[in-house]
This record gives sequence, C-alpha cells and structure tokens, in this order.
Amino acid sequence: MDMTSTDTGAEPAPRSQRTALAILGLVAAIAVGFGLGFLANQLLHDDTVTPTAGSVDVGFAQDMIEHHDQAVEMSAIAIANASDPLVRDFAYDLLTTQQNQIGQMTGWLALWNQPVASSAEHMAWMGDGHDHTGGHEGAAHGGTSAAATPAAGAASSGGAQMPGMATSAEMSALRQAGGEAADVMFLQLMLRHHQGGLEMMEYAAQNADVAAVRNLAQTMVSTQQSESERMTQMLAEKGAEPLPFP
Repeated sequence: MDMTSTDTGAEPAPRSQRTALAILGLVAAIAVGFGLGFLANQLLHDDTVTPTAGSVDVGFAQDMIEHHDQAVEMSAIAIANASDPLVRDFAYDLLTTQQNQIGQMTGWLALWNQPVASSAEHMAWMGDGHDHTGGHEGAAHGGTSAAATPAAGAASSGGAQMPGMATSAEMSALRQAGGEAADVMFLQLMLRHHQGGLEMMEYAAQNADVAAVRNLAQTMVSTQQSESERMTQMLAEKGAEPLPFP
C-alpha cells in the first residue's frame, strides 16, 4: 500500500464531524456563558437597583435571551452545514459571543428572582409607540405562516414573535441546506435577525436602570452593527441580496 501520496489537499471534514465540533463548541460556549453570568451577578450585588417584572431591565433580558437563542441555533447549523470556511468561522464567533451574553442575562434574572421566560407580550417593556412585531408575524418572511422557533429550554413569551426571528419553516430549510446555498441562507437569515433586534438593544441602552444592562445593550448594538456590515459584504461577494426588512 503506497503511504507516500503527493496529494496535500485537505479533504473537507464530513458533516458528522463538523456537527460534532459544533456541539463541542456550543457546550464550551455555554460553560463560558454561565461563568460570565456568575461574575455579572457578583458585580450587580453592588447595584442599588433591583429590577422588577415588566421593567426595561427584566423585559430586555427575557426577550433578548429568546432572540439570541435562535441566533445561537442558526450559527450551530451553519458551522455544520456551510461550505465557506469564512462563513463557518463567522458563525462560530457569533455563537460564542451570543451564548456568553445569554449567560450574563440569565445570571441577572436569577439574581433578580425573575424567570427566564415571561408570559407578557414581547417588547411590552418598551412602552407604547413601538411596533412589537416589526411586521414579522403571520405570513411574513417568505409567505409562510409558521410560527418562529421558540427559545430552547424555555417557554416562549406571549404575543407575536419579535422582529427578525426566523420562522420554523425557514429554520427547517436552513437545516436541510448545503453548500453555497447554506452559506447564503445563513447570512440572509442572520442579517435580518440582527436588524430585528437592534431596536430592543438601543432602547435598553438608553432606558435600562442598571448600568451593567445599559452597557451590555450598547455593546450588542456596536457588535451587531459591525457584524451586519460584514454579512452584507459577504452576501455581495456571493452575488446575493439581503432579505427585505420593514
């Protein structure tokens, strides 16, 4: 048997291997996220404000955990299915960042004795004058009436889905996609997802009572705006357009 092959080209890892790596990355990110959440709890002990149910701080944390959770799921799918290494790397960076933020927000809610999921209408904490659906319920997003995927491990909050959330039909299509189609679909869905969460982040950055919440929300704004620019550029390089967003 010839063991001196001159073929130095690296074969792409099989999907099962990439899926396993995605799972390992997700587990590691969860561990880091809960660690950061614990640290955030210690820092918040010095804060004189204890947010209550329905407040900007609590509502933002509850809704953003659900919003982030779907982004983490989409990223894990892209790590397993995308063909472009740059897309896979971007998805991994996004997964770890947002899972860490979920850990922080989960820690805050535990400190405030508040549940991770609320039965209140999504974005009701933003007060009157805000479109709590962003025009994304019902037949939005490609003409499907399927409900958006709820956050894993937590009951979905009441009311219409938050802006930017992918529908269950879109999530199913993303799971089944492969090759460049998976690259483009992930970038399109994630870009719209980022656009949908921006208003919540900006509102919390300006109106939350706890300084740590305001700071995290502003960090999300800056990070996701940069990520959105990158995704728009990556789509253009692939000859694709972003999905419409109201």
